[in-house]
Amino acid sequence: MPRAIWSGAISFGLVNVPVKLYSATSPKTVRFHQVSSKTGTRIRQQRVDPSTGEEVPYEEIVKGYEISPDRYVLVSSEELEALDPKATRTIDIEEFVDLDEIDPIYYDHSYYLAPAQGGAKAYRLLLDAMREEGKVGIGRVVLRSKQQLCALRPSGEALALSTMLYGDEVVPPDRLDELDAVEEAEATDRELRMAEQLIESLSSEFEPSKFRDDYRERVLELIERKAAGEEIAVQPQVEEPSPAPDLMAALEASLAAVQGEDKKAAAADGKARKSKSQPRKSKAAAKR
Repeated sequence: MPRAIWSGAISFGLVNVPVKLYSATSPKTVRFHQVSSKTGTRIRQQRVDPSTGEEVPYEEIVKGYEISPDRYVLVSSEELEALDPKATRTIDIEEFVDLDEIDPIYYDHSYYLAPAQGGAKAYRLLLDAMREEGKVGIGRVVLRSKQQLCALRPSGEALALSTMLYGDEVVPPDRLDELDAVEEAEATDRELRMAEQLIESLSSEFEPSKFRDDYRERVLELIERKAAGEEIAVQPQVEEPSPAPDLMAALEASLAAVQGEDKKAAAADGKARKSKSQPRKSKAAAKR
């Protein structure tokens, strides 16, 4: 059973809902250590003062904010702790908004909330009311001594909490110079219709289980093979320059490929249904 990483209450108006917070994700990144290629020993990281070449003890290290090249303002842990937001143990909802008003770029980390003891009825009430209204609660919560902007929303039969980036932490796209060329580019009506057809033909319901991290699986397979003593021959990859794409030709080829796959799938499905619908002959009839 997962372990709660935080407990407190959701607060909106004068209502408090006691809850526990659980991580909603479990990243599967393959992690490596730095190892000496000669000895196979893991490298030890050392904190060295480049002006003296000597290692600096941990207790002598302080935080410094660079205000100009090689010029720092030193800040002590005590000074930072005095500025820490108060750990209120509440998720303070400030307003409710429509889900489609939030650009996913603002989402950071995701968690699940479960009702704490005695909070099941209030939890259910908030969950149902938010689902009926189609609203997301925007508020603040203090996690790991840091105040976070957060979004509270229904997710199936649970409440999900996503920490969010603040507005000044998201880079606006109008800073990208390359987008100027997009404003000047125009597609023909035929190209637009074909692009819409291609999108429609590739549309389906989102099923996360269909997608797998192929790279991570290949890395783990490589590690297993090397651990078993197999020598791996790495073939150098040569990138060949590709010609500038013909947009219309690419759209036509893509549509033809998708339609061909659809026909194959339909034929296979029809064959399977026909096979199931045919009555089976008894052994006696087969002998006759």
